Amino acid sequence: MTTETLEARARKQGSPLIDGDTATFVWLGRRPVSVTGDFQDWTGEPLPLEQVSPGVWARTLTLPRDAYIEYALLDSRGRRVKDPHNRHRAPNGMGAFNHFFSMPEHSPTELARPSSDRLPQGRVTRHTVQTSEFAVGPSREVFLYAPPVPGPYPLVAVLDGTDYLRRAHLVPLVDNLIRQQRIRPIALAMAANGGSSRTVEYSCNDATLGFLLHQVLPLARKKLPLIDETTQPGIHGVLGASLGGLMALYLGLRAPHVFGRVLSQSGAFAIPDHGDMAVFDLARASKSRPLSVWMDCGIFERLTDGNRRMLPVLKKAGHRVLYREYSAGHNYPAWRDDVWRGLEWLYRPRVRRSKGPSL
Repeated sequence: MTTETLEARARKQGSPLIDGDTATFVWLGRRPVSVTGDFQDWTGEPLPLEQVSPGVWARTLTLPRDAYIEYALLDSRGRRVKDPHNRHRAPNGMGAFNHFFSMPEHSPTELARPSSDRLPQGRVTRHTVQTSEFAVGPSREVFLYAPPVPGPYPLVAVLDGTDYLRRAHLVPLVDNLIRQQRIRPIALAMAANGGSSRTVEYSCNDATLGFLLHQVLPLARKKLPLIDETTQPGIHGVLGASLGGLMALYLGLRAPHVFGRVLSQSGAFAIPDHGDMAVFDLARASKSRPLSVWMDCGIFERLTDGNRRMLPVLKKAGHRVLYREYSAGHNYPAWRDDVWRGLEWLYRPRVRRSKGPSL
């Protein structure tokens, strides 16, 4: 590819330039930049773009054809600079934005889009619950979702609930899964995390278990027609990502009679350079009733090692478990595009009916 073609294509098509299984980052300027992103799990030295002609710099990576990638360009001082040839940006959850792109065989799930038809939709209500010393601060925000069909329903408690609500578009996704009869109707309790105390609250913490059992669950029972877990033990579920995914499995192992269905995305079961979390020992020692556990993780994440090693531990303990990897990194768009698979696996309708309206 000639320099003239690189520059012309970048100006016309944007950057990076996608050709089959390669992505070529192009930078036009007097000084070089480097690139870092999901493809190296945002660790290690950024990859410098190389000068191919005066004022034109480029770097080509080979990636899976179905990959979703977030990245950032950095100047010589390590400061983020905007990629002028990529208008696609996503919040990184830490006050900044990442640029993103997709390889040819990737497409975001259509399920996360609100239906354009005037069909019944679930209802979301906002509540505040007292933490009663189970969590940091005097109160915590909780959003409840009721599906647009009569109950009673199982409940799925969602850790980092406001992020799943706003960044993963969980409500329209669940609406569409129910409408297409791909899952049984479920309710959601989406609880906000503790901000700066999130790491403590989600690192195998029994106080967080108490918060869900004694504050969030009673609120959901009061406001929603839920199935009684004393008559159907383990009917409710719990969903989380990263440390939330770790905590989701911990909650299932500690309270299997309530949270018998676990959906863990990019579970932080083993922290690189810090070792395994206590959930490994709990999974090995627990003689509790069997759980249904869905785990998924991006192939670019260093957390894959912990997920791969957790899989046989859970199977040996007698739990029903499925693990899936996909071509992406550690971010909400990736979790959004895979979470429906776990919901389908955990909450398939008891009787398969005819396919509902298409999206």
